[in-house]
Amino acid sequence: MTLPPQIITAIDKVETFMEKYPTLTQNEKLKDIEKQTGYSKACFFLFGISIISLVIYGLGGSKLVTDLVSFIYPAYMSFKAIDSSNAVEHTQWLTYWVVFSFMSIFENVCGFITDFIPFYFFIKVAFFIWLYHPKFMGAGLVYSEAIKPFVIPYLNALQKKSVAPAKKVE
Repeated sequence: MTLPPQIITAIDKVETFMEKYPTLTQNEKLKDIEKQTGYSKACFFLFGISIISLVIYGLGGSKLVTDLVSFIYPAYMSFKAIDSSNAVEHTQWLTYWVVFSFMSIFENVCGFITDFIPFYFFIKVAFFIWLYHPKFMGAGLVYSEAIKPFVIPYLNALQKKSVAPAKKVE
């Protein structure tokens, strides 16, 4: 039985990923298993990822999954950006963390509302991926259109009060 071309393309992409990151994907061990069984190492890799995902979901539910998705990759990229001299990277990840903080505060204050939104955690995962994905860089848009117009006037007012000369006490 031959596989459809879409499946073959997907398997090729997974195997390319595995060869790009051999330590992370345990590529050599999976090659040995592939030789012993005759099944593609990509199938074993995807099975392992599925099991790990189910265990994480089973332990902490959708909240844990969304928290991991919205934190692990951005934290990794932020550590890389710290050592980089690229100002665009610095701005992107600082902006992401500002938006992340605002969303965390909003979610904690209005948590009762999120219970009534169907598929809230799936929407949240998609939203956070959109915020940090290099193709979209949504954090900059959310910051400039939703956060900055409301926060900057208050920051300017606070700065004026702190810079204003103090009255002399006699």
